[in-house]
Parts: sequence; C-alpha cells; structure tokens
Amino acid sequence: MDRRGTRALDGAHVGFLAGVANPLGCKLGPSATAEEVLALCQALNPNRVPGRLTLVTRMGATLVEDRLRPLLAAVKAAGHPVVWACDPMHGNTFTSAGGRKTRHLDDVLAEITGFFAAHQAEGTWPGGVHVELTGDNVTECLGGSEEVLDADLGQRYETMCDPRLNARQSLDLAFRLAELLRRE
Repeated sequence: MDRRGTRALDGAHVGFLAGVANPLGCKLGPSATAEEVLALCQALNPNRVPGRLTLVTRMGATLVEDRLRPLLAAVKAAGHPVVWACDPMHGNTFTSAGGRKTRHLDDVLAEITGFFAAHQAEGTWPGGVHVELTGDNVTECLGGSEEVLDADLGQRYETMCDPRLNARQSLDLAFRLAELLRRE
C-alpha cells in the first residue's frame, strides 16, 4: 500500500491536479522527503507560478522542526515559489483515555512554534496556519487557559468529524500566534 496517499507522484490525485489551473494545496506529513516534495512542486507547478502551490505541513508537535527544515531548504534552493502553511491539528490528533478523538492545545501551539522556528532557521516565510475552531463553548480539545480535561470532553463534545478548539482556546492560540508574528 502506498502510504503517501493523495501526494503519490504516480497516483490519480497528483495526475488530475497537475492539469487543474486553479491554485492547489498539497498536504505533507512527517514521512515526506525533500526529493518527493521537489518532484511534487515540479509536477503541480512546472511553470513556477507564484501563488499556485501551497504546501500544508501536518507533522506533529515533536517532529515538525526537524522534519520541515530539510524540505524548506530544498524547496528554497530549487527556487520553487510555494506558500507554506501549517496544519497543527491533524498531526496532533489522538484518542483520549475516555475514548474520544481529541487534540491538546499545547501540542497545537508547539507545532505552530516549531513551524515558525524552522522557517526562521531556513530564511523562509511561514505563510499560513489552518485550524479547526468554533466560537462555541465546546469541549472537544484538551487544555487551554480555562483547561478542558479528559473528564470534561463528554460535556459538550459536538463534532461529527474533527475536534475543534473552543472560543477560549481559539483566543489562547491567537495571542500565541500574534507573539510569533511579532518576531518575524
């Protein structure tokens, strides 16, 4: 089985998207290699049109900085004009002790921090962050300044798919992101 999924160079997704004229996004997990990413850039944006290709990293809090840096360096050296975005939610999803799919805000923040640190180290630009959030007072993700604990998840766990940060956790994230942007 091909573990690269939708980013398989010889797969139907890449083949189809190479012919689409609209801007594209491609997800990169911790197993992505520099060679693979360069080949994807060439396949999906052979004319190197700025803004056409966004590479969305979802590597996990503990892996992002080490795994992302070689990709950033390779893409920069090859001159591919990509937008780099961070999806800190999907690489940090787990099943809680109580059996619910969740994420911990600390891991989400750690992945964003690692994403920014990798870009700073490689002299590249962190172009965006994607998160699942709601203004509702849900209890789907752990942590935050008004801490949601594992025992709290069942109180207002409303998602049908991906756990979202609640309003307070979203503000916690926004303030942390603002601090990181001030450093850029």
